[in-house]
Amino acid sequence: MKVLYAVSEAKPFVASGGLGDVAGSLPQALRKRMIGCRVVMPLYDGIKQEYKDQMQFLANITVPVAWRRQYCGIFELRRDGVVYYFIDNQYYFKRDSIYGHYDDAERFAFFSRAVLEIIPIIDFKPDIIHCNDWQTALVPVYYSAIYAQKQGYENIKTVFTIHNIQYQGKYGMELLENVVGLSWYDRGIVEYDGCINYMKGAIETANKVTTVSPTYANEILDPWYSHGLDPILNMRSWKLQGILNGIGYDMYDPETDKDIFFNYSADEPENKKKNKLELQKYFGLTESEDTPIVAMVSRLVAHKGFDLVKAVIEEFICTENAQVVILGSGEWQYENFFRELAGRYPGKVGLKLGFFADLANKIYAGSDIFLMPSKSEPCGLSQMIALRYGSIPIVRETGGLRDSITDSGLGEGNGFTFSNYNAHDMLHTMRRAVEGYKNKEGWSVLMKRAMKCDFSWSKSAGEYIKMYKEILG
Repeated sequence: MKVLYAVSEAKPFVASGGLGDVAGSLPQALRKRMIGCRVVMPLYDGIKQEYKDQMQFLANITVPVAWRRQYCGIFELRRDGVVYYFIDNQYYFKRDSIYGHYDDAERFAFFSRAVLEIIPIIDFKPDIIHCNDWQTALVPVYYSAIYAQKQGYENIKTVFTIHNIQYQGKYGMELLENVVGLSWYDRGIVEYDGCINYMKGAIETANKVTTVSPTYANEILDPWYSHGLDPILNMRSWKLQGILNGIGYDMYDPETDKDIFFNYSADEPENKKKNKLELQKYFGLTESEDTPIVAMVSRLVAHKGFDLVKAVIEEFICTENAQVVILGSGEWQYENFFRELAGRYPGKVGLKLGFFADLANKIYAGSDIFLMPSKSEPCGLSQMIALRYGSIPIVRETGGLRDSITDSGLGEGNGFTFSNYNAHDMLHTMRRAVEGYKNKEGWSVLMKRAMKCDFSWSKSAGEYIKMYKEILG
């Protein structure tokens, strides 16, 4: 079985969020299961030179973008058993950032068309092209409308994965012929609610649509979660499936992680206390083994539940013997709030604005409790990483959080959960966690159970392979 994995970002080359984590791990997991998986992504200017030096130039072609043709260089790199193809066009990809440009509609129309155009050049005809999020959503659209009947493209199936339905690739209909390159006759494929919608086109034309957790697959059929796409998703629900993401266990391993202060494991967890003391020193917190640290590593936006946190965190700090550590950046109102909070409660609140991967791992390793009260969460990886490092998650029961974390109050759980999007429900759950922490013997059992949870890619890769086989018949 041959799979071409089309994606706009992938670790370790470039990543802006969870999509990059998935694309950096899933293809490797598929390769280990003897699936011929190769990855194609843009050659961004921001990719480190050390990786560019390892790339081999294969060929250059021109790619249709509506009525014009654009240069496309094809580079190859082999890493960890996976072949990566990089699509080069400096006009589109020599930018300071990978997203957020005025011509993103054209940039990713070019990339989607290039994914199909390079197939004869790379001598790798896939059985399945697996596309991800709106940036590659036009691949199944182009295949259905233009390539399906072309020689050399016969019988290719397409899979489209929704990582975050909020970002759909919505543009004005005036781009249909001039940028997207579809005729007025084919406009129905991508037209939705009076505009072009790349994601809608992929849902219409892909053989299978997946999301990154089973719960999220059900949630996006509801208007509250779907950002307007629930009618088309309900019409195509027969092709919708949720498969929970995993994490790279080699990448997140407290036993070997060089970014944390001290290494430890589920069977020998003693050094986690040393990580905690070092984390307290780093943030200027009162050094105490017996004071639980509640941590958040996240974008500071309401979507991640920070409106709930803002409403009750001061009450929590004033009434509980606990400390709070926050790493992230985002909306000004939250950055300013937590800056003032840290100023008012030195020794109890630690804040670092921005994102630093090495510090994130130090926080996972040094914290006792990890808070994720998201309004919605397609999958979430942070709660899985927290489990790996023995930091017990508190989550709201939504999306992948619900699928990965079960309440320890029910017996064999691995965290603490609450269902209503309510600040005081969250506060009550935080207090339950702090009370649980006081039972040292019970907490030790919970921590060990959490660290032994298996959210590696091996299980998820098996689900993808099963789905691929079903599509191919």
